[in-house]
Amino acid sequence: MGARVERDSEWQEAATTSSIAAARKVVLGDQAVINMNTPVGRLSDLEWGWIVSAAIFAWISVHAQQATVEGLDVEQTIRTSMLDPNPWDAGMVATILPKLADMPGIDWSKTLADWSRETMITFLSTAFDLIRQAEVARDLGGGSITRKSPGTPHSSTTRPVMSEHPELPGYLNRNLTPKQREEAWRKLHSAL
Repeated sequence: MGARVERDSEWQEAATTSSIAAARKVVLGDQAVINMNTPVGRLSDLEWGWIVSAAIFAWISVHAQQATVEGLDVEQTIRTSMLDPNPWDAGMVATILPKLADMPGIDWSKTLADWSRETMITFLSTAFDLIRQAEVARDLGGGSITRKSPGTPHSSTTRPVMSEHPELPGYLNRNLTPKQREEAWRKLHSAL
């Protein structure tokens, strides 16, 4: 278990380093799209979008590489953040808050300590049910972080398409060893 945590920490560090480098490239790179002398307070929403998108895409790329090298599920690997609370879960829970606020029978003027046992049970049971529904919508809904192979229905067994590069599907053959997947990824990454 300790080796797994250590490897995850190394991948997380690599993802963070890659994210920072990608964000800097938008401002400091050879083909920078933002003037590096622009004060942070004067960046437009579009410019912020370029910086943030570059960082997010670089982070996802490293974790997609991790999934490929280690033979892991790409969705689960990308979702792993090592943060508490996990942003993936926090975002899901945030979607249920309006429904909880509209819950009948709750006197929101009272403090939580003043709620009756029955009110607390009703509230937590409702919250639990809404969270379960949100989990199903998040995990089994039609959308996903990665695209699915063309012409295949959404399912947890559908292999994601990681790039438009024509050689990629052959490199992601499930019969490859982790070492072979790592080599394939290196070849692909250098070709891009």
